[in-house]
Amino acid sequence: MDALLSALADPARWRLVSLLAERPRSVGVLAQLAQARQPQTTKHLQTLERAGIVTSQRTGQRRVYALRPSTLRDLAAALSRLADAAEQAGGPLATYERYGLNLQAERLAADAPGWADGRSFRFLRSLTARPDLVWRHLTEASLLANWWTPDGLRVSELVFEARPGGRIVHEYRDAEDGDDSDPVAGRAEGIVEDVRPGERLAYRLSPLLPDGGLAFTAHVETVLRPTGTGTDLDIQWRITDSAVDSPDFVAGIEIGFGQSLDKLAAALDTHAHDTVHTKRQDIQP
Repeated sequence: MDALLSALADPARWRLVSLLAERPRSVGVLAQLAQARQPQTTKHLQTLERAGIVTSQRTGQRRVYALRPSTLRDLAAALSRLADAAEQAGGPLATYERYGLNLQAERLAADAPGWADGRSFRFLRSLTARPDLVWRHLTEASLLANWWTPDGLRVSELVFEARPGGRIVHEYRDAEDGDDSDPVAGRAEGIVEDVRPGERLAYRLSPLLPDGGLAFTAHVETVLRPTGTGTDLDIQWRITDSAVDSPDFVAGIEIGFGQSLDKLAAALDTHAHDTVHTKRQDIQP
């Protein structure tokens, strides 16, 4: 594939491919039509032939080249698969484009300090786990680290002291940045305000701007309600102290935290499945 793409990347060779798509032609004719020297044209054609794009045969004193359509169809199919993968419904590209639209709107709105104050976001999830297990995933750093970042990111530092006045630090990086060579993708700091195990958790959390200032303060209230199949989770965010430079952060709240909660639900589903599997093994004769 690399040789194929490299061969087609040259404008002169692409011109020869276009001419051969019309019909097979000799080297001399191709050089004339391409307005190039024949030795140079011959080298380009040899490159195309090595890549499997054209084929040739000698006819008397001439060498005639022809296009191999199957190679181009294989390339087209490979490119189509890449496009289909990128365009999958609800996939990363769709999320990227949705964030871009949010970003444009928020940047237009951020015209003065406090521009986003009073904005609120609500997240509802029905989870397949008891309130006590959900609570652990909300408050224990080792479990929080498994889900408390949007897709494509990973926790690089996490402190969550689940007591009134307890400290919160949430830092994250690109998931593929294995050696921490890229800048930190985000960092937020906050304070726990209210803790009622298995029932309610409230805290303040402020994302930091690149200069260390606060982008805004999110007042987050989480309520857990037991159900017959698990737990209903009701989380509300309320924004205060929004800085003019905070639209990039505000634009990502709905998408980013929504993705995090999807990861939480998946983690709890996996835990429930593993628990059932273990119990079945225990009762086998």
